[in-house]
Amino acid sequence: MSRKDLLGPDLSTWEITPAHLYFGRRDFLRGGGALGMTAVLPNVKQTMFKVNETLTPEKDITTYNNFYEFGTAKTDPVENAHTLKTRPWSLALEGEVGKPQTLDIDKLLKLFPLEERVYRLRCVEAWSMVIPWVGFPLGPLLKRLEPTSKAKYVAFQTLHAPDQMPGQKRGVLEWPYVEGLRIDEAMHPLAILAVGLYGKTLPNQNGAPIRLVAPWKYGFKSIKSVVKIKLVENQPPTAWNLSAPREYGFYSNVNPEVDHPRWSQARERRIGDFIKRKTLPFNGYTDQVASLYAGMDLRKNF
Repeated sequence: MSRKDLLGPDLSTWEITPAHLYFGRRDFLRGGGALGMTAVLPNVKQTMFKVNETLTPEKDITTYNNFYEFGTAKTDPVENAHTLKTRPWSLALEGEVGKPQTLDIDKLLKLFPLEERVYRLRCVEAWSMVIPWVGFPLGPLLKRLEPTSKAKYVAFQTLHAPDQMPGQKRGVLEWPYVEGLRIDEAMHPLAILAVGLYGKTLPNQNGAPIRLVAPWKYGFKSIKSVVKIKLVENQPPTAWNLSAPREYGFYSNVNPEVDHPRWSQARERRIGDFIKRKTLPFNGYTDQVASLYAGMDLRKNF
């Protein structure tokens, strides 16, 4: 297989970048490899949800993160997230539904078979990864709740525990972190609740024990360490839109034609590569999700 086959047609010129700008190797070693607290997930089904691209190494996925609950630097999560307690953990499922319920995470994992899906993750700061997530589709969980006709959106909320999440002691964002999707986005087969990566339970710094993954949207949309999912009638607030509405819209679809006010979104660097490439609309998932936005102005609804 050629390099072009592996990396795709959208390669730009080679561009060498010092590795220390990207990877917290010292933190990785100091944190005992960042992977010691994870466990192999049993009975994970392989699926057709894959991209024909080289996987990002596990140690890079787990040491270069945005998770402001543990600090604003990329290496803060791996250094600080050991304080997060992921058991016991309950997920509240409520709102405009016929069957609201609260489920213990381990009971939840018995309800839906786990599967591996290789998805791209594109961050708004123009870097990206290819990650083998383990999880289950969000749609069947929402259907289990029997949404009413008023359920137009799905709101998500992260754990609020400043004693476990030291970043929440600072006013960087409004806490707890919140996110939202339209219900048809949430029901889309690509949207999953992830509980692992590389066949193992999620490390704390990657959103343990359960997080959203919506691969056609920027990474900040995929809320981590979720404790509440609520179906609502009106568009819910989202953390980054509350913080900087001119920079972060509700939809947050990957759109290379809409620049962030402080940088271009037209190109991205895959973590571990010395190249930049063109950013793909919808992060490369146009065929699957573009119909969700038919007739919408994606510059206005960014």
